[in-house]
Amino acid sequence: MTTPTRTPAVSVCIPTYKGAAHLRTSIESVLAQTFGDLELVIVDDNSPDDTFAIASGYQDLRVRCLRNDRNLGAEGNWNRCLDEAAGTYYRLLPQDDVLAPDCLQRQIEVLEADTRREIALVFSARTIIDGAGNTVMERRPFGRMPRRLTGDELFRRCLYRGTNVIGEPGGVMFRRALARQVGPYDATFPYVVDLDYWLRLLEHGDGYYLPETLVSFRVSPGRGEIEFQFAALSFQSPEKNRFRYKLEPADREGNDSGTRAVAPGTAAHAAPCGAAGPGSHRRREEGCGRVAGGRQPARWRVRREGGVRV
Repeated sequence: MTTPTRTPAVSVCIPTYKGAAHLRTSIESVLAQTFGDLELVIVDDNSPDDTFAIASGYQDLRVRCLRNDRNLGAEGNWNRCLDEAAGTYYRLLPQDDVLAPDCLQRQIEVLEADTRREIALVFSARTIIDGAGNTVMERRPFGRMPRRLTGDELFRRCLYRGTNVIGEPGGVMFRRALARQVGPYDATFPYVVDLDYWLRLLEHGDGYYLPETLVSFRVSPGRGEIEFQFAALSFQSPEKNRFRYKLEPADREGNDSGTRAVAPGTAAHAAPCGAAGPGSHRRREEGCGRVAGGRQPARWRVRREGGVRV
């Protein structure tokens, strides 16, 4: 870990590996923020191309550029970013995503107003762009008005829609103190390491949604083809019968009792969520899949089993 020369309000960390194609655009979107009290930490995971040369070419005093002695992989590099951050607030920005100029300002305003620290994370609507930066679509999972949502509600929305409604890492901000409490990123389920982290954060507070498109998520070759099928990938271990998260009715007097495990083909998975082909993005965005098994209790509680898959 390196020693920062100051304590900024927010750390924006870019973990990068072979990111030469779009790294400049991502870096410059951070340096162009209307909120200036930031540090930008770029951690190159021992890339064989020009990534480190590009990152280290910036003379802005807010930029710290680091290079791993060996390749740590995505989980290791994301966690080094967490270790290196010095700011009160934290955001992980993938190497090819882009922040809107007022992104940090808008999200920090929410967290600063939360004097009781009841909000675990702030997220926003986002724009999906292609490799050339052209807009493909906009995603506003909770409409055009700001909303505060409980962790349970966000979990249920992810479950019912079969996708990560909170969004990619570039669109989410949280307090670094809470990250220290929650611990490191866990890539046990590699395609949804971000969603796993959001759910762990949400055990400690609510989420706050901003309807502005404050980040652009780039769909590029080797990245955009992967659909993060929530039920199939995030909650099933290689043994296929052990689970990290469970649902249980908050009202034990409801029609369903006991704990429901989340697994493909049982409590959460619905064929349309995983369907490919024309219109599949639209189906995922509008929501699909419901918890099966008769009438449902009005409220679910999420139970995470710590480090034990039960």
